[in-house]
Amino acid sequence: MQRENFAARAGRWSAKHRKKAVFGWIAFVIVAFLAGSMAGTQGPSDRDGGIGESGRAERIFYDAFPQRSGETVLVQSPRLTARDPAFRSGIEEVVRRMERLPEVANVRSPLTPENAGQIAPGGHAAIVQIEMRRSEEEAEEDVPALLAATRAAQAAHPDLRIEQFGDASAGKALGKMFADDFKKAELLSIPVTLLILVIAFGALVAAGIPLLLALSSVMATLGLVAIASHAIPVDDAVASVVLLIGLAVGVDYSLFYLRREREERAAGRSERAALEAAAATSGRAVLISGLTVMIAMAGMFITGEDTFIGIGMGAMMVVGVSLVASLTVLPALLSKFGDKVDRGRIPFLMRKRDVTKAPRVWSAVIDAVLKRPLISVLLAGGLLLALCLPVLGMKTAEPGIETLPRSLPVMQTYDRIQAAFPGQQIEAQLAIAGAGSLENEQARAAIARFRRAALASGVIHEPISVELSSDGTVARIGLPIDGDGSDDASHRSLDVLRGELAPALRASLPKGADTPVTGTTAGTQDFNDLMSAKIGWVFAFVLSLAFLLLLVTFRSVVIAAKAIALNLLSVGASYGLLVLVFQHTWAEGLLDFDSTGAITSWLPLFLFVVLFGLSMDYHVFILSRVREAYDRGMSTERAVAHGIKSTASTVTSAAFIMVAVFAIFATLSAIEFKQLGVGLAAAIFIDATIVRAVLLPATMKLLDEWNWYLPRWLDWLPHVTHEPSVEAVGADAGAAGDPAAARDGERELAEV
Repeated sequence: MQRENFAARAGRWSAKHRKKAVFGWIAFVIVAFLAGSMAGTQGPSDRDGGIGESGRAERIFYDAFPQRSGETVLVQSPRLTARDPAFRSGIEEVVRRMERLPEVANVRSPLTPENAGQIAPGGHAAIVQIEMRRSEEEAEEDVPALLAATRAAQAAHPDLRIEQFGDASAGKALGKMFADDFKKAELLSIPVTLLILVIAFGALVAAGIPLLLALSSVMATLGLVAIASHAIPVDDAVASVVLLIGLAVGVDYSLFYLRREREERAAGRSERAALEAAAATSGRAVLISGLTVMIAMAGMFITGEDTFIGIGMGAMMVVGVSLVASLTVLPALLSKFGDKVDRGRIPFLMRKRDVTKAPRVWSAVIDAVLKRPLISVLLAGGLLLALCLPVLGMKTAEPGIETLPRSLPVMQTYDRIQAAFPGQQIEAQLAIAGAGSLENEQARAAIARFRRAALASGVIHEPISVELSSDGTVARIGLPIDGDGSDDASHRSLDVLRGELAPALRASLPKGADTPVTGTTAGTQDFNDLMSAKIGWVFAFVLSLAFLLLLVTFRSVVIAAKAIALNLLSVGASYGLLVLVFQHTWAEGLLDFDSTGAITSWLPLFLFVVLFGLSMDYHVFILSRVREAYDRGMSTERAVAHGIKSTASTVTSAAFIMVAVFAIFATLSAIEFKQLGVGLAAAIFIDATIVRAVLLPATMKLLDEWNWYLPRWLDWLPHVTHEPSVEAVGADAGAAGDPAAARDGERELAEV
C-alpha cells in the first residue's frame, strides 16, 4: 500500500478533527492579529536607510544634525521684483509670521546678504527657507500652522503669489493621496474577487470560502509581520504587498482545492473519497506551488537591501499562512459542508454542467495547438520574444517627485519653485566629515573654492547652502543640480559632483576627510548599482532552487527546465510591455500619467520574484494533472490534452482574479503603482493564455517522451506518486485502482 503524501495526510486529519482545525485557525488569526496590533510595526530607522555612498552621507547627517523637516515658501510676481517695496514687504510678512511660530526653529530670509542666492535671476521670484523643530514624519502634525501663516501672508499681499512646499507639507498631501489610493484598491479588490468566484462556482458559499480564508490569512500575517518587524524592520509598503500577494495566492490555492473536490464529487465519488482525492492531488500541487513561491520570495533577501528584505519576509509569511489554511482549514470546512457548499446558488450561473469536461473554447484551442505544434511554438514564441526586445532599452530610476500627479496643488507649487530655482527641491547634498574642525581658515577657504568651482561647472546652481554641525566637525552642503532628479541631466551633474568636485574638495582638506554625496539622483544611482551587483545572484538562487524542487516533484530534467524557461519568457514579455507603456508617451492619456522615461528602480527585481512565484502556480497545477494521466498509462499527447483541458476553467478563474486585482493598481495615482499593476496583470494574463494554452502543450507535444527524461545518475531521486484522477474512477473510490476503469477513462478522453 502506497504511503500518502503530506497534503493528503493533512487533509485527512483536518476532516477527521474539523473542530480543532477550524477553531484552532480562528484562534490563531485573532491572537496573531491582536498581538501584532499591541506590538506595533517597527519601521526602518532613518539612520539605517540608504545604501552605498548616499547611505554613508545620510548616516553622517543623521549623527551630526538634528532631524528637522524643511519647508520653502515661494514669493513670486510676473510684474514686481525683489527690488520693489511691495515685493520686499511680502517677503518680510512671510518671515515675520514664520518666526513667531513655536513649530519653527530657523528662518532664512532672501533679503539678507548671505542668502542672496534665494532670489531668482531677474528678481521675480524669491524663496524663504524654513527649518522646523521636528523631523519630517513628526512635523506633519505641525505643518498646518505654517500653511495657515502662508495663507495669511497671501491674503495680505494679493498682488503676489505666496505658496508653500516642503517635506512635511508635501508628505501630508501625498500621504492622504496614497491612503485614499490604497483604500480604493482594498475596497475594489474584495468585491471584484468575490464576483469572479461567484461566476466560477455559481454559488455564494463556495465563492465565499476562498475569499474568507484569504482575508483571514492576510489578517494573521499582518499581525505576524508586526511582531517580526521588531527584529527585521519593515517598510509601510509591506502591508500592501501582503494584501496583494495574500489575496492572490490565498484565493488561488483554495480555488484549486475546492474545484478539484467538486470535480471528483461530480464524477461519482462519495463526499469523503472526493475530499481525500482533492487533498492528495490538488492539495499536493498547492503545497509544491506554495514552496516555489516562497523560494522565489526568499530571493529578496539576497539583495541585502532593507526594503526588499522586509517585503520578502512579509510575502513569505503570507504564502506560508495561506498554505496552512488551504491544507487544513479548507478540508475541514469541506468535510462539514459536503454538498451544501453549493448553497446560495445563482440560478442563471449554476446551470447544469459537467465540471469534469473542459470549456469548449479551451478544448478547441488545445486541439488546434496539438495538431500544429511547431507553428504554434514559432508564432507564440516569436510574439513573446518580440515583446522581450524592448527590455534591452529599459532605464530605471527611483520614484521621485517627478512621478507624482500634477493635479495636486502642492505639486503645482513644486513645479513653480523648480522653474524659478532649478534643482533646488531635488538638490544633491555633500557631507564633509573626518577632517576635524571646519571652523578654521583652511576649511573655510576649501569650501569657498568648492562653491566657486561648483557654480562654474554649469550643472550646479544657486542657492548653494552650507550648514555646520553644532561641534563644527561636519558640514552639509546643499547643491541644486540640473534636471528633474532622475533624467540624464541630473546624472551628468552627479558624475561631475562625485567624479570631479568632491575629490578636489577632499584633496584640499586634511587627510582622512570624507566627502560622500547623497540626494535623489545619488540614491537612484547607488540603488541601481546595488541591483546590478545583486540581480544575477537573485536570479541564480531562485532559478536553481525552483529547478531542484520541480525536478524532485516531476522526476524530469526537461519538465523542470522548460517550466522555468516559459516562466522567464512571460516575465520578460511583461518587462517589455512596461518599457513600451511607461518609457514612452503613447499611453499617458489612457492610464493618466506623465512619462518619466524610466521604470521604477525596485520594480524589475520585485516583479521577477513575484511573477516567477505566482506563474509557477499554474504550471505546477497543470503539470500535476498531466503527470497523473501519464502515470496511469496515457500517451504524452493525451496526457497533455487531458491535463490542460481539465484545469482550464480553474486556472482561467484564478488568472481572472489575479489580473483583475492587479489591474486595480494601474488605476492608482502614483506612477510606480501603475507600473506595478500593469506589470503584474500583463504577466499573469500572458502566462495564463499564450504560455499555458499554446507554448506549454505545443512544446510538450514536440518533445513527446523526452518530456520525462531523467538521467540514470539521478534515478536516486524520490518517487513522488500521483493519485488517480476522476476519469479513472467508477462510482466511488474503490474503482480508482481498477485497470478497466482506467482504460474506460482513456477511451472517453480520446472521444472528447
